[in-house]
Amino acid sequence: MHVPDGFIDAPVSVAAGVFAVGAVAVSLRGARRELDERTAPLAGLVAAFIFAVQMLNFPVAAGTSGHLMGGALAAILVGPYTAVLCLSVVLLLQGIFFADGGLTALGVNITVMGVVTVVVAYGVFRLLTGLLPRTRRSATASAFVAALVSVPASAAAFTLLYWIGGTTDIPIGQVFTAMVGVHVLIGIGEAVITALTVGAVLAVRPDLVHGVSGVAAPLKLRVDGELVDAPAATRDPEPAPARRSTRGFWITGLVSAFLLAGFVSFYASANPDGLERVASDQGFDEKVEEHGAADSPLADYGVGDIENARLSGGLAGVIGVSATVVVGTGVFWVVRRRKEEPGEEAGQAPRDRDRDRDQENA
Repeated sequence: MHVPDGFIDAPVSVAAGVFAVGAVAVSLRGARRELDERTAPLAGLVAAFIFAVQMLNFPVAAGTSGHLMGGALAAILVGPYTAVLCLSVVLLLQGIFFADGGLTALGVNITVMGVVTVVVAYGVFRLLTGLLPRTRRSATASAFVAALVSVPASAAAFTLLYWIGGTTDIPIGQVFTAMVGVHVLIGIGEAVITALTVGAVLAVRPDLVHGVSGVAAPLKLRVDGELVDAPAATRDPEPAPARRSTRGFWITGLVSAFLLAGFVSFYASANPDGLERVASDQGFDEKVEEHGAADSPLADYGVGDIENARLSGGLAGVIGVSATVVVGTGVFWVVRRRKEEPGEEAGQAPRDRDRDRDQENA
């Protein structure tokens, strides 16, 4: 649901841009509490994986397709603040290099696809995991529901913006019904992808899933032929074991992203996505403006001057995943290092640190 230039007028686009900048600024500060030496590179991997999976449009109805938005997946895996940054990096690179999502509509896209999906999904996920038994199966089911709800919520947010600043005078009720209706179907696909991915990570590295920290099956003992929960330990706890390396997990995830973007994406549905189909049916697709990056050598997810469609699209996908993991990891490392500055963790403001340093020098 990448909103192109021309759907939303300039004042609302600017307002959405200001809101998106504020959301990113808040997320930069909040992500310092979520990121450490392990999760910073993993957040870059999550951004690259979302970029790759967004290339895989899947059919949802006759002549209509959808793709992963990724807000729920990112929020559950790396935390809500970091998730907003992940989606912002993906949307920025898609807009600048791949002409996907308008440049003047970047604030709209970050608001609708990055902020709304993350906030709604993480809120639903935390609510459900608080009510359900703390098991991996419950966490996976919660991820499914959270992802499912987040997609039509995003569609409703776009409809609200279009009601305020749409460039075509059409009944907003028709837009709302069409947008939410088709995106409920897309949400089912999003939910399946999110649940499968979260479930797979929980199965191999539950310690890397931010949203379910502490979720683990209790130790079982066999007593008289029956499995029962082991009693709590009464002796002093042993020192915590060293953290497991994430290198193997990171490499596996990156290779998967390369395969999805470089090979599997060739078989993605070529039908218009939910927003494109609604815009065509409702008649406001005529307001689409030419993309500012239409001349990019990677526009429309193909490499210019390469005639072979499979090779062109696959190479563009590999380039996109590479750029996303590099830029994303770089951003998250910088955020993490800011966390380690003296006084940051204790909440000491830079001005206070400067004042203390001046007193010491005196």
